[in-house]
Amino acid sequence: MQSVVESVGEEVTDLKEGDLVIPTYIGECYECENCISEKTNLCLKYPVPLSGLMPDETSRMSVRGQKLYHSFTCSTWSEYMVVDANYVVKLDPTISLPHASFLSCGFSTGFGAVWKDAKVERGSTVAVLGLGAVGLGAIQGARVQGAAKIIGIDINEKKKTKGTAFGMTDFINPNDYDKPIFELIKELTGGLGVDYCFECTGVPPLINEALQATKMVNFLSLLFGGTLKGSIFGGLKSKTDFPIIIDKCKNKEIQLDELLTHEVLVKDIDKAFEKMKQPDCVKVLIKF
Repeated sequence: MQSVVESVGEEVTDLKEGDLVIPTYIGECYECENCISEKTNLCLKYPVPLSGLMPDETSRMSVRGQKLYHSFTCSTWSEYMVVDANYVVKLDPTISLPHASFLSCGFSTGFGAVWKDAKVERGSTVAVLGLGAVGLGAIQGARVQGAAKIIGIDINEKKKTKGTAFGMTDFINPNDYDKPIFELIKELTGGLGVDYCFECTGVPPLINEALQATKMVNFLSLLFGGTLKGSIFGGLKSKTDFPIIIDKCKNKEIQLDELLTHEVLVKDIDKAFEKMKQPDCVKVLIKF
């Protein structure tokens, strides 16, 4: 989602009324131990706001006297939001706005996981389980990083076209085979498995499939040096890294056209949920 700044508080110096911004749920202060470190994108001063409140543990919104909560700081289902300035990133207004609205979570999470968290090297082999917005972001990230083989896995056959558009070299539909996914991946890699496997569905059993699909000798992959790593917002630092992705989109290094598959007006938002069930749906643009 992208938003326009309606007004700013007296302590806000880097934003002004009329600026186009993207809300995020990751802050960055540049000063704390985590922000200085290259090991994590989780700021200590501005942590992920799970309580639904502002950083000072208050709410700045109410309706008819009832307190409202700032969901992940953003409250992006509302026409107006009150957000701490540290949780927004200024946006170049020349970028395609429909495409920019997809950047603050799903696609960037997948792209960043490949780029910032896994640091995939040129010539690597990569598998991605689940080709929604996060998975397609991982596919694109692997392409940009120079991966030699990028295998996409999804039970929706129509995602083959989407994955190919983002840089996928091989596609597996598990429903077409009577074998575990990791075996299918190993068959495409000379029996070795991939260097990196990204699980982008949230389906718990697929974590084990992802582990066994990597270059390990047996099911004891973690014991023998394998790494299982979680990723929040793709390891991206909101102020430092997110603008780089925005620039890559603006310069057409990253293609987002294939993400936008449907559009609805906010008054027809119920239709958006129905469209999400369609096999050709990736992202629905909601127009306020």
